[in-house]
Amino acid sequence: MLRFSRMPNAKPTKSSKSSTQQQSKPNRKQKPQSSKSGQTAKPGSLTALNSARSVKRPSATRQHPSAPSPKSAPTMNLPTSTPSNAGPAETETAADQAESQTENLTEQGFLPVLQNKKFLTLWAGQVFSQIADKIYLVLMIALIDGRFQQDNQVISGWVSSIMVAFTIPAVLFGSVAGVYVDRWSKKSVLVLTNLMRGALVFAMLPLLGFVHNWQPWGDTPVGFALMLGITFLVSTLTQFFAPAEQSVIPLVVEKRDLLPANSLYTTTMMISVILGFALGEPLLALADNLLAGFHIADLGKDVLVGGGYAIAGLILVLLKTGEKPVDKTQVQPHVLADIKDGVKYLSEQPRVRAALIQLVILFSIFAALSVLAVRLAEVMPELKSSQFGFLLAAGGVGMAIGAAVLGNFGQRLSNQRLGTYGSIGMATGLGILAMFHLNLWVTLSSIALIGACAALVGIPMQTTIQQETPEAMRGKVFGLQNNAVNIALSLPLVLAGVAESMLGLKLVFFILAGLVLAGGALSWYISRNTGVSNAS
Repeated sequence: MLRFSRMPNAKPTKSSKSSTQQQSKPNRKQKPQSSKSGQTAKPGSLTALNSARSVKRPSATRQHPSAPSPKSAPTMNLPTSTPSNAGPAETETAADQAESQTENLTEQGFLPVLQNKKFLTLWAGQVFSQIADKIYLVLMIALIDGRFQQDNQVISGWVSSIMVAFTIPAVLFGSVAGVYVDRWSKKSVLVLTNLMRGALVFAMLPLLGFVHNWQPWGDTPVGFALMLGITFLVSTLTQFFAPAEQSVIPLVVEKRDLLPANSLYTTTMMISVILGFALGEPLLALADNLLAGFHIADLGKDVLVGGGYAIAGLILVLLKTGEKPVDKTQVQPHVLADIKDGVKYLSEQPRVRAALIQLVILFSIFAALSVLAVRLAEVMPELKSSQFGFLLAAGGVGMAIGAAVLGNFGQRLSNQRLGTYGSIGMATGLGILAMFHLNLWVTLSSIALIGACAALVGIPMQTTIQQETPEAMRGKVFGLQNNAVNIALSLPLVLAGVAESMLGLKLVFFILAGLVLAGGALSWYISRNTGVSNAS
């Protein structure tokens, strides 16, 4: 830090110093502007947000050159060395700025996030909720295998029905759930959705025992239909939990720490995916062994998954979000009107829209890879088709590593630049995969590269949406995002297999690489033009 000597005859008086400080503070007291029609816009609507922005942003009118400047405070772009006639207030301002920049550099990374007690509470709830989510499907497969599947039947048909029951609410209720998240207390949504999902899982075994001797509905056992219904309800509650969780993160984390916070969330999610699919079956068996003394079939499995949801809900009771209390007397508009409000907001915010487009492309790529991984394992001499999970695990490990690196060092670059680099890296990995997909180690390395670069795309884009979206619109925007992502996850499951059978693995991977590059270029173009228009 530079030290400057003061002039002997330049002793500052208290009045001069206070007047300098008062001049440097912007005048924040402004009268709210009324709408032209004289009517008050509904709180939380796009009209209210635009009117609020017009109040906060004073009009930039040009002054005559001879007119005095409205602010006599020193400019922020100070030179490295202060002139000898600089006042002490200017000298202290330069020193404070240098100290502030040093603090910002030292506070980058995961450390500020891990010191945030509010975020740690939210993160702990996510850990238990995510693990329960991922093991839930393994629980369904175990129950089908032990109770409904016959010796001459293939389990894939049963599992497909469960997946359909889990996917339908995501498509139907994603946007609607986001609207209600904006209207309700977000903390209450987080707590209740976890507790209710836990209650549904706990109720499954007693209900299966109750309908055990009932006559089947056609070819469908009543117990399996009951499992489909419970899966549908669990997925419906998840549609409310997801936008509430994304909306709460900016409430408990400072804006500068959103990137490492989202990196930590992504790392946790990928670890839970690996634990859920790779270790789900051993964990369920271990839980059954621990509770074998109760002599109830599948009790340990049920307690493990239901307990995960319940523990998450109880932890989130301790969360302090600082959100504004909900005005229950306020008349709310129709749900469709709020959904249109969210769509209109996206149409007026090009950077948020570009980030959403990249997220949709990203999830579409991974959904296609999950289907193509089965074919990849089949054509490789070292693997069987049933061992495709090793390939997906490589992508999860790469994404976890990319998220960890991004959380520590990603704040040095802009979100748009990180997304561009990630898109180029993903396209490179897909190109390598297209050329050398018969080599096991090259394939594993390229999939890990795709996963690491996917973190450079997904996390900054999610951070951009959180930073650019005001609190009153977050539920609507994240609900629309949830809806779009779930559709993006569903369509490639059907199209990727058909495209591979018609075009072959090599050409399909090149098409996916081109799709990634197109999405990155579109996001870069929109962000660049937006920056130019804002500067002008």
